[in-house]
Amino acid sequence: MCEMFIMGLSNYVPEVEYEFRRESNSDVEYKYERMGEVKKYCKSVLQSASEFKPEDNRIADIKEELNFGYGDWRQDVGDAPIMPFDDREIPKNLSQAPSNIASFWIADVDHAHQTKKSVSISGILMIGKTLDTSFAERPYEGSPRFQIWPSHTQLAMSFEGIYTETKQNGGERVVCMLGDAMLPSRESDSNDPWEWLKGSDLNYNQVPLLQDDQILLVLHYPLTHTLTNRVIRGEMKSLNPKSNAKYFDQVHILAQMLKSTRYEFGSDKIVSKACDPYPYQDSLIDAGIGIYKGNGFCAILEQVTNSGAFTVVPNWKCNGTDDYCSKLGPFVSDKEIKATDGSFKDIILFMQDVRCKSTHGLRNASSARVAAVFRAAPASEDQYRVRWRSGLSNMTLAAEGIWNSSSGQLCMVGCLGIVDSEGSTCNSRICLYIPLSFSIKQRSIVVGIISSIDKSNKVYFPLSFERLARPTELWDYFRSSHPYYSYSKLRQAGAILEKNEPFSFGTLVKKSLLQFPKLENRDSFFSSLSFLAEDLTLQISAVPDPLPNSHPPRVFVQMDILSVGPLFGRYWYSRNLTTSEEETPYNTKAEYTEKQLLLNVSAQLTISEKDYSNFSVVFLEGLYDPRFGRMYLVGCRDVRASWNILFQSMDLESGLDCLTEVIVSYPPTTARWLVNPTAIISIASRRTEDDPLYFGTVKLQTLPIMYRKQREDILSRRGVEGILRILTLSLAIACISSQLYYLNQNPDSTPFTSLVMLGVQALGYSIPLITGAEALFKREASDSYEMQSYDLEKSQWLNMIDYTVKLLVLVMFLLTLRLCQKVWKSRIRLLSRTPLEPHRVPSDKWVFVATLTIHVIGYIVVLIIHTAKTSQRPLQTDKFIDSRGQSRTLREWEIELEEYIGLVQDFFLLPQVIGNVIWQINSKPLRKLYFLGITVVRLLPHLYDYIRSPVPNPYFAEEYEFVNPTSDFYSSFGDVAIPLTAVFLAVAVYCQQRWSYEQLSRILTFRQYRLLPAGSRVYERLPSKSMETELASDVNGNTSHKLDSDDEE
Repeated sequence: MCEMFIMGLSNYVPEVEYEFRRESNSDVEYKYERMGEVKKYCKSVLQSASEFKPEDNRIADIKEELNFGYGDWRQDVGDAPIMPFDDREIPKNLSQAPSNIASFWIADVDHAHQTKKSVSISGILMIGKTLDTSFAERPYEGSPRFQIWPSHTQLAMSFEGIYTETKQNGGERVVCMLGDAMLPSRESDSNDPWEWLKGSDLNYNQVPLLQDDQILLVLHYPLTHTLTNRVIRGEMKSLNPKSNAKYFDQVHILAQMLKSTRYEFGSDKIVSKACDPYPYQDSLIDAGIGIYKGNGFCAILEQVTNSGAFTVVPNWKCNGTDDYCSKLGPFVSDKEIKATDGSFKDIILFMQDVRCKSTHGLRNASSARVAAVFRAAPASEDQYRVRWRSGLSNMTLAAEGIWNSSSGQLCMVGCLGIVDSEGSTCNSRICLYIPLSFSIKQRSIVVGIISSIDKSNKVYFPLSFERLARPTELWDYFRSSHPYYSYSKLRQAGAILEKNEPFSFGTLVKKSLLQFPKLENRDSFFSSLSFLAEDLTLQISAVPDPLPNSHPPRVFVQMDILSVGPLFGRYWYSRNLTTSEEETPYNTKAEYTEKQLLLNVSAQLTISEKDYSNFSVVFLEGLYDPRFGRMYLVGCRDVRASWNILFQSMDLESGLDCLTEVIVSYPPTTARWLVNPTAIISIASRRTEDDPLYFGTVKLQTLPIMYRKQREDILSRRGVEGILRILTLSLAIACISSQLYYLNQNPDSTPFTSLVMLGVQALGYSIPLITGAEALFKREASDSYEMQSYDLEKSQWLNMIDYTVKLLVLVMFLLTLRLCQKVWKSRIRLLSRTPLEPHRVPSDKWVFVATLTIHVIGYIVVLIIHTAKTSQRPLQTDKFIDSRGQSRTLREWEIELEEYIGLVQDFFLLPQVIGNVIWQINSKPLRKLYFLGITVVRLLPHLYDYIRSPVPNPYFAEEYEFVNPTSDFYSSFGDVAIPLTAVFLAVAVYCQQRWSYEQLSRILTFRQYRLLPAGSRVYERLPSKSMETELASDVNGNTSHKLDSDDEE
């Protein structure tokens, strides 16, 4: 619920006008009319100011260097808060607290009126309380503004004042300004100053505001940016008396200098506390891991830190007390962090404001000096906000250190919170490495340890952190050095293969008929490996296999292929090949011919769902068999979060449970029309059931996956279905045309053709013309292949097929209407011939009633069956995305009704069967080619659906599905039962026309029981004289002649 609440906040857009500007607005004129007041209130600042030196160019850069963003602010506790916060919609169980964020921008610098000690400036300060990520980067430089909406409040203020420099406190840059603001009005009752916020009729755009221009802001910047002098401090206070309604308690601001400011490395004495002697001998330096020692350390470090946060590793090696082992290193843990009990689940560590200055020495040796800020954040914090926060607190470590290519170790000293000039809080050591070697036990692109410098008084266990490697990022990290993967579990994987790949006749057939992802003939062997790795990568939703009755929610499965054979990462990332190797085609390499059937692979499996927390991260290594599309893998689960039971298990490897077997089965690349294009993932434990690390076997089936080349299959498959649709529609037109010709030749049988039957067909043909839905193959076409794709939209021949289909449907509709017209007119003529015996004329009244009753009962039965099958499922949303990408809303009964309409069309002969019984016909109103041909046309989609892939949507996301193919009549059972019923109706019509009603009545009589009612002469035909001739001489001659002429038309 809390996660949904946070997501909802990010999507909430208040009804206010946002006007953000990154640059100064040239239309704003800065007049500096309050400089007299500024000098009055900033007198102490001016008195301590020193003169600007001509050689200093700091004034020229203050417009960029004095800005700061996402700093912290707090207000003194008192009776006059500066702003409210609407927390009425926050769930009570949400542990995240709103963040107090402050940002400041210099809008203008008046160099024209610069004095020896000061220069006039204008700026904008924004402070806010928020739980979402919509805190503005920079507001419009016009009037001050106050904005509030649920879980977010922000106040933008305009300031003008002076910039000075002073030698106090080791040298500072001071900004003193007076501001204007629109402050929210407080109530007189100090116990609840924001009473108006609780009103049910609150309009966020019309809150009570007070204009205030008596606000003083003083900001202190360090003159030089160093480890011990990097904090921006500020105070904002009201100049109004406390009795004034505009008065507010003092606000304190804390932030850091922007990265654009120059950092001075000069804290060698403090750094030596942690890194002398260098390198520091920690547990990682002798762990047997290949470490990066190249000249591009600064570039790699910059890219790695910019691409995301580090993961905090549980203290799984700690064997001390719970309090000692559950501490988050030097950081001050709050209740949320302590609640993780040392597992540090979802706690992240950002490395911010990285400054790296490299130097090159003799004999290709290189070194670098690095400064950064390490910021820890619990899971409840918004990662976007945390990444850009600039305030220092007890959850930050300001760090500075050295790196040398001789060891590859980055050693830094860490200072908790705000650092004084003596570095009294610098009591931590940070060692960071960038590995080059990878294995099933080492998958991190960055590893590091934060430990205490004072060995005699260890207040916390060394805190480890890492960043898992992503194959898609490796190319940008290593451009000169070459990472590699070391396989160590191939023998165990071979044992899994032998156990799960028994020889059988089915495997031989599978091998001979189907093809699976394999190496392709390409100009480069490594490019073939890279494309294979791309095909084997999975990022898709999955469901349990087999699907239980409870229908659990789908989980997201991500399996990244780290290496295939000798290739680590992707081909274009690998630069350690010679030119001859790169240009050697795959099919000419003798060592990779048909004799070598298996490929070494390594991967990383992630399942994002609480029910599968045991498999949050599984490192995989093993063999891939391209003959059968199967991976046989040894899995190492990260169980370090269960550090309190690890000492009971003596068979762990670096805190990993490697007694796990994983088998991944991929769908074939061929015959995808006949085979379910889904992957099967099986995860099993080799431990005994009494082992605390044992888990039951998990089997997942993914949604349909698409290989790289399946885009062409989409086009060809849709084209094939379009051609099939054209052929079936053409056959239907031929059948209807033959029925028209048959009625012209047999006018005596025309009145006995059911108008309800023709109406059902006409309705079915009109729906595609009105709604734009597909006629025939509707479910396969409209749900499976309508995609907002440029390739499909630009395919002219597919558009031509679509237009042809619509034209044929229109022809079928018109021909069916013509049939209705002939039957209707024939009954009118028959009625005019025997006006005294209207009961002799066939009527569809009872046919319609009987048909409607049957279908209503059938629809109710379908709803009951559907409700029974879905009673244990979670409530489904009634929204779906149609084939055009537009959102539509359907209730479940409407969904079932739309599906049932197709069923009514399949049973189009039902009204004719009922009418033949009611009318007791002794004629042949329907031509065999007509009713048998139309039946075949209606059955072809079911036959095609039965022999093709059982998944109706094999390529696209589940958001485009609203028909469940596994339930009700649109299932494999339905694709058999519906055609059998339609064939039965066709056989019934044939028998009714083959034998007279009296003959059928005798045949269907068992002893004294008759299945058909007794014969009647009500609908006995008139003497066999041409109806057209007799009607011409009827009493109502004029009317008859007119009708004849209409019929001829």
